[in-house]
Amino acid sequence: MIYPDLVRPQEVETWIFDLDNTLYPVTKRLLALIDQQMGGFVANYLQISREEAHKVQKSYFKKYGLTLRGLMLNDGLDPAKYFEEMTPMDLNEVSPNPILVDTITKLRGRKIIYTNASARHAKLVLQRIGFNPNDFEAIFDIQAANYIPKPAMESYQLLCKQYSIEPKKAAMVDDIVQNLLPASKMGMLTIWKKSSAEWAKNIKAENYINYVVEDIEEWFQCLQNSLLE
Repeated sequence: MIYPDLVRPQEVETWIFDLDNTLYPVTKRLLALIDQQMGGFVANYLQISREEAHKVQKSYFKKYGLTLRGLMLNDGLDPAKYFEEMTPMDLNEVSPNPILVDTITKLRGRKIIYTNASARHAKLVLQRIGFNPNDFEAIFDIQAANYIPKPAMESYQLLCKQYSIEPKKAAMVDDIVQNLLPASKMGMLTIWKKSSAEWAKNIKAENYINYVVEDIEEWFQCLQNSLLE
């Protein structure tokens, strides 16, 4: 669905892309590895059992949108310690995607990654997919957002201020529906990339979603073709 008072995809000046489960699928194995690593960090930092750590981890993620944020607010965690101890993920299951790379790089307009993860993780993933370092103008990660994760409005406002983004000439692509609400409120075009992840089942599009996309490569290819007509 699209509203006539919003910018059309062909007129977008800035494309804002989420990363995980948007530009590539997070496999069950990779998700389990991330979960295990985070659980180990929480257990070590709070000096609790893995079982207790799992409960804390899920509770903080649900309440704050990011376990890291919960640890900072409730347990005095210095985020620098977190990033020092969290080693890069094994990304062997992230496959090269030359079609996506070709399609995105040919897309007219600025392109920015906006992720609740770290820039280090984002760079490694983008490299695995096949992107070059200069294919995206910037990576706006959780550190750049002052550790305030999506969908907090102030994080979106900071992103737009830092990169002089005009929201009414921008589009945001994300796999999490609620992450698109602040973008919509700011006037951005919203594109929901449906995910096959277990947690995403039975999620329905809200009325602030302008486009629902199941195959991101195909959708952007169709957009490119429409520009050539």
